[in-house]
Amino acid sequence: MGERIVTTLACVDCKNKNYAFSHGKKRQYKLEIKKFCKACKKQTVHKEVK
Repeated sequence: MGERIVTTLACVDCKNKNYAFSHGKKRQYKLEIKKFCKACKKQTVHKEVK
């Protein structure tokens, strides 16, 4: 079966690592989603980090 990789999402503004998720190994691009940041107390862009 395909492997799953656990990665984290970090806020672009404050660099806080807020969310973790898993995805398949074949994905070629880095995820970028607007989510709520607890440190900034607002909705900001979160990017995938290792």
